[in-house]
Amino acid sequence: MKNIKNILRAITMIGILVCAQSCKEDFLDEELTTSYSTEYFETEEGLNQLAISLYANIRYHFAYEWAYGFTNYGTDEFSTGTDLTSEMWNTYDSRLAPNITNAANGNFPAPEYLWDQMYFGINEANIIIQNADVIEDQNLYNKCVGEAYFLRGYNYLRLVEQFGGVVLNTTADYEVKRNYTRSTEEESLELIVSDLNNAYELLPEDEFRGKGTFTKPLAAHMLAKALLLRSSERNDDWNSSYLDADLTKIVTLSDYVIQTRPLAADYRDLWNWTGVDCNAEMLPEILMAAQFNADATTTGRYKNRTFCYPIAQYSNLNYMTRSVPGGLDFQRLRTLEYTCSVFDLENDSRFWKSFKTKYRVNNAPTNDYGIENGDLGIIYIINSKDDDRFDAGDMGPDSFSFLDSTTNKVVPHAFPNYANGEWVAQNWGDNRFVSLSKYEDGSRTALKDMGNRDGVLARTGETYLIKAEALVRQGNYQQALDVVNTLRERAQYSSGELREHHTDGSQAANGGLDESYDAYSNRNSYYESVNIPYTTDASDLQVTSISDLPQEDEELLSKLGVSGDYERMLHFILNERTRELCGEYLRWVDLSRTETLITRVKAFNSEASGNIDDHHLLRPIPQSFIDGLLHEDGTNLTVGEQDDLQNPGY
Repeated sequence: MKNIKNILRAITMIGILVCAQSCKEDFLDEELTTSYSTEYFETEEGLNQLAISLYANIRYHFAYEWAYGFTNYGTDEFSTGTDLTSEMWNTYDSRLAPNITNAANGNFPAPEYLWDQMYFGINEANIIIQNADVIEDQNLYNKCVGEAYFLRGYNYLRLVEQFGGVVLNTTADYEVKRNYTRSTEEESLELIVSDLNNAYELLPEDEFRGKGTFTKPLAAHMLAKALLLRSSERNDDWNSSYLDADLTKIVTLSDYVIQTRPLAADYRDLWNWTGVDCNAEMLPEILMAAQFNADATTTGRYKNRTFCYPIAQYSNLNYMTRSVPGGLDFQRLRTLEYTCSVFDLENDSRFWKSFKTKYRVNNAPTNDYGIENGDLGIIYIINSKDDDRFDAGDMGPDSFSFLDSTTNKVVPHAFPNYANGEWVAQNWGDNRFVSLSKYEDGSRTALKDMGNRDGVLARTGETYLIKAEALVRQGNYQQALDVVNTLRERAQYSSGELREHHTDGSQAANGGLDESYDAYSNRNSYYESVNIPYTTDASDLQVTSISDLPQEDEELLSKLGVSGDYERMLHFILNERTRELCGEYLRWVDLSRTETLITRVKAFNSEASGNIDDHHLLRPIPQSFIDGLLHEDGTNLTVGEQDDLQNPGY
């Protein structure tokens, strides 16, 4: 969609942040090709242009280290790889503070990065809402004001999810202000619910600006999500008066989204990315996506950087070299044991459609093994604990111990998860792990170019799980199971499906790859991992009883010490969120919201378990914000007043 994907070439940044604080220039400064006075944004044309510019603000969530630092680190799904850029967000050590110091390098995400960017978008939305009466065309009024209410509600939701109660500002700031008070989480959520409800009432169902437009179904999804936060364990101290109505409304809103924006037929369709504006980006299931393209004028922070963070290192292995199809192996997000063991690896296709487990040789020297470019060079074997085929001493880098059954050639590097009943995946080093492939981007023309694919922020697959969690909170466990089973039905292998087939965004390299091109492989290690005879039969993932959950869930719930129908079903939903949404920049919020963060981190993330405690359910308020505040008369806040603005424990 041209007018959203290309907005950054003409966007005007007139918003003033909510507080007087210093920020790195590349977070705020734009290279302007057009400049307007503030009076322009008191006209119908100006407000429409400003409404279009709102879409630029959500690109932030896919740029640089904060994308995963605030969301994927410090959870049960991922830990640090060899690169420790954002380590403090995973380990919860003393560096995770209102003012981060002693980070591994200058790329680390500080708390103010999210804070600043969300308030910047909020201020733009405030300008539209404040001046909306100048829009005489009722249809345009509904769209522009609906977009503004949506972005303001969404940005405040992102802030409250991380920080709890925040500063609420609903008027446009054209000058720097330094006198603000912090609202409670209840007050903050009241505004969020109001804004998102206004967006739901005003926005049309159709994507009127093209793919990526804020719509009524999207507003319904985010409103349901805000109500779920209000209904959650994190807010048990004050939410009792809202619970019944909120949970009922969540179900109603979710049903509307599910009806109007159906699931993609195959889970693979979501990640089968072949280039800018391909079919994968146009699916009705995608409710919200930050829009990116291949326009060279939108480089720098306008590009999607997330393709490189979940990729294990392969370029320092013999027979391998870095390439666009292989991926930029920044090795930030190391997959944990839980992330593999939560799947039914034999029957659930979502694992094999979310992770890449094979690389082809792309730098073969003359060798005694007859290995050539295009042969299997690296295999990650995602086996089970009871698999006794491997001895750890015989596996690993340069082991040449595993035979590729399709060529009868040895594979230089073979990494099983388990050997002799022990988890040995980490034995190979923190830079060797099965890599999430959802964000691979082979459309880049150079190895270190930024990415071009859209960044998915919301989809109907999550709406099902929002509904299911609301039903669990109502005590309607069987209904919740029925909702989850719909997602699990899609995750089943269909009759005739090739279980060994793999696709990811690397296939966009050079306009499309043949099956032997470079490091990309269109095959996975399904059969080498699950060790069953070849089959194209349909699989079955349906769960029939809450008292008899799948074996993988029962084992995990036992490790967590979970009992009782409510706790079992809540954790089952959290497990299902991993299976459906793994790595989609949601996990920390889910665990904080349900107050399961500490329990799950201690059970599944050893790097994080030693330091985490109750105060880590919220993030530190940026010290730069607090330091910039003054009393209304211009005097400084006292130390006690500053402390009162900070979350406990920081």
